[in-house]
Amino acid sequence: MSASSTETVIGNARLVLADRVIDKGWVAFANGQVAEFGEGDAPRGFEDARGDLVMPGLVELHTDHLEAHFMPRPKVFWDPISAVVSYDGQLATSGITTVLDSVRVGCEDSSQGIDSYAELLVDSIANAGKADLLRVEHFLHLRCEIPMPSVVEEAKALLGKTEVRLMSLMDHTPGQRQFRDEEKLRTYYRGKSGKTDAELDLLFANRLACQQQYAAANTRAIVTLAHANNIPLASHDDTTDENVSEAVSDKVSVAEFPTTFEAAHGLHKAGIGILMGAPNVVRNGSHSGNIAAIDLAREGMLDILSSDYVPSSLLMGALQLASKVPAIDLASAVRTVTKRPAEAIGLMDRGEIAIGKRADVIRVHVAHDVPVVRSVWREGQRVA
Repeated sequence: MSASSTETVIGNARLVLADRVIDKGWVAFANGQVAEFGEGDAPRGFEDARGDLVMPGLVELHTDHLEAHFMPRPKVFWDPISAVVSYDGQLATSGITTVLDSVRVGCEDSSQGIDSYAELLVDSIANAGKADLLRVEHFLHLRCEIPMPSVVEEAKALLGKTEVRLMSLMDHTPGQRQFRDEEKLRTYYRGKSGKTDAELDLLFANRLACQQQYAAANTRAIVTLAHANNIPLASHDDTTDENVSEAVSDKVSVAEFPTTFEAAHGLHKAGIGILMGAPNVVRNGSHSGNIAAIDLAREGMLDILSSDYVPSSLLMGALQLASKVPAIDLASAVRTVTKRPAEAIGLMDRGEIAIGKRADVIRVHVAHDVPVVRSVWREGQRVA
């Protein structure tokens, strides 16, 4: 095959496929799709990857990093379109070509700031897309805080906007799940909001009251809403066997950040995909003191990585996974940030370098164990 003006050919690459790595390979794409790939010398007219990794674009299921661009300082709000464009550019240069923007649904206290701006941010993402300002393909992940009185109506309002690909059942009530240790939640809020202990006493009492009054009915309503719209569900911070049983009953597809080995084991046994944070891999442990992602990986119970709060951690975490866990090779590690997350939300057209799949491709140079994204193509068009 020889390269034509309608094709892009990348040669002299370490090509990462879904099941293996070609140490010297090439890939060609045309009309937005992978057309062909092979081993050895590439056709004439290729772009020389100079031995860099060439792999599928990363698929991100859970990032709330947009918040850092929209509210760069406490109660300082940036222009929302500009914030979206800046955020999108950071994702692209981190190798992410498909993202689920995680938006908080269920505002508990409008004075806290970011929680009450979900609709504005969703509209800004949509408007930036319509204006052709975005490099990455954006979908929505609705993070539904089920004890909050307004969560069901807010979720319904957002369903009519940018396509929703995931809904998660969140419950940050003090004394359970991630915050079984209430003091950890107090420490988190002291740093985030500067509230006094007296103010936190009132906040926590309100949260407990809301959970008792609303959580059960809201859970049923959100689960029904997701299933009625064929949207995959995620559980969040599963900690106990009871949490696992609830996830199974709700027919969730993905379990985000289980906090204990026992919960992870139960979820894995039930066939629910386990998502952990890439920062957890990079830092060799959870910042909250929960189960380490590497420990789950060693037990074969890690399916998907998410960048969570550091976009560049997604690629770094995947590559470190391959070096930290002997049983995981590079192709398997890359699947945790490409093929598996794509399949978990029904995007079967991407996530691997295979003929006919979308030409979402990245070129990655690694030096001093740090990956740097050199080039990014989305549907065959260079975007970074």
